[in-house]
Amino acid sequence: MTDRGTLPQSLGRRDVLTLAFGAMIGWSWVVLSGTWLAQGGLGGTLLAFLLGGVIILVIGSVYAELASALPWVGGEHVYAQRAFGPGAAFLCTWAITLGYFSVSAFEAVALPTVLETLVPGLDAYPLWTLAGWTVTAPWAGVGCATALLLTLLNMRGLRFAAVMQTVLVLAMVGVGLLLFFGAFSRGSLENPGPLLPEGLSGFSAVLMMVPFLFVGFDVIPQAAEELRIPRRSIGALLLTAVALAALWYAVVATSVALALPTEGRAAEGLATADAMGALWGPEARALLVLAGLGGILSSWNAFMIGGSRAIYAMAQAGQLPAVFAQLHARYQTPTAALALLGGLSACAPFFGRPALVWLVDAGGLGITVAYAWVAAAFLALRRREPELPRPFRLPGGRLIGYAALLASLGLSLLYLPFGPAALTWPAEWAIVLGWAGLGAGLYALAQRPS
Repeated sequence: MTDRGTLPQSLGRRDVLTLAFGAMIGWSWVVLSGTWLAQGGLGGTLLAFLLGGVIILVIGSVYAELASALPWVGGEHVYAQRAFGPGAAFLCTWAITLGYFSVSAFEAVALPTVLETLVPGLDAYPLWTLAGWTVTAPWAGVGCATALLLTLLNMRGLRFAAVMQTVLVLAMVGVGLLLFFGAFSRGSLENPGPLLPEGLSGFSAVLMMVPFLFVGFDVIPQAAEELRIPRRSIGALLLTAVALAALWYAVVATSVALALPTEGRAAEGLATADAMGALWGPEARALLVLAGLGGILSSWNAFMIGGSRAIYAMAQAGQLPAVFAQLHARYQTPTAALALLGGLSACAPFFGRPALVWLVDAGGLGITVAYAWVAAAFLALRRREPELPRPFRLPGGRLIGYAALLASLGLSLLYLPFGPAALTWPAEWAIVLGWAGLGAGLYALAQRPS
């Protein structure tokens, strides 16, 4: 390994789009559709995705300008440091890294959740029970081993990871189109049921998931130094990816609602796969589950890239131990940063399937806090550095900046104890507080004289 070096430019336009889109859609569209419809109904779910999609597009617009103006590794870290200094940069970047970790850990739990529908025997050899769910050795072992394998693959270079990402996303989109076509040609308008079964609380519960579901467009700024595209294109591709993800989630929810009656959409099941089976038969259900596996790997892969680059940027700035700023001598990847993220994700399956919801909620808080920091940095740089070259410049940018700041703060309030969808104690708050403690410890370690 070398101490520090320049990250190679490996990603073209197609790579950028599939990286961000694959990060955002992941596996949630398979495992959470029943939860969305049970809580929000079709009306509440679509409204949450419409409002949430607009909010994320506003926030993404801020990122689009900043990424084109400051295309260096670390994304949020670069913007916050330029605007507010190193302390704010660390707080902002550690918050978004909680989001990246939570998605990576989510996928480590989601993978065995998918495989148990295809592979018998994963429920053997029970280890312990958490939140009413029994963790078994094969089930946890599959998630743990895959986390470590994906970590090793990412260490082999970004170009290899990008090719894998493109293949996975194309396969997933192909199967998704089959689901959409079947729902709109074979589904029933009588199936959706009440549009808002739980009223405002159900809508709020789905809206609370939006930051987690859409996190991924910000992987582009994290890897900005590794893009071989014009600066202006960075912003346009980022916003295109957000719009495509919003459309994807809305059509998936509608397809499941049309394909299955209310009683067939169990929140704890795989409603999207069940919808595919109802439309096309058991073989198609298995095909969608396999596509879901591709979604897990595409999202997981993207967040390993984004999270490791955020950790690398903090280490370069002296805010994390220097080992995390080291690059592999041959592949020029931040191996220690990847190892930290992959190692922590490998632990998640040992908490069982209930960890899926815990990670969604806890990660969402970190994501929205980071979004607020970035919006504030955008406004500060517009005021302090009006002459900074901005290849992708937002018309009426300050208005959009304030809208992004207010939207981010509003979403953050959902997670607090007085919010309509507050984090639960102890599991979800334990993740947030544990991540804060880990960051404080690593920061303190980095400040010790060598």
